[in-house]
Amino acid sequence: MEHKPLVSLLKLMPGQRAKLVRIQGGHRVVHRLSELGLTPGVEIEVLHGNDGGPLLLAVRDTRLALGRGMADKVLVELLDE
Repeated sequence: MEHKPLVSLLKLMPGQRAKLVRIQGGHRVVHRLSELGLTPGVEIEVLHGNDGGPLLLAVRDTRLALGRGMADKVLVELLDE
């Protein structure tokens, strides 16, 4: 099985979809993001971002705004279009 390279969620453009693989950070960061539904294996779509502000994400049938600092800690694998 071929693994795609991991990239920061911050690198994704609006419309791109990815699978969360890992969160870089301590227990508090991982716990906070998991409370928001960001857990390994979940699919994420970037709805809005790349303008210097927070990212707007579609996660588990909901929308979520995530600051750029937190988004940079989320490592994802891009999904095929």
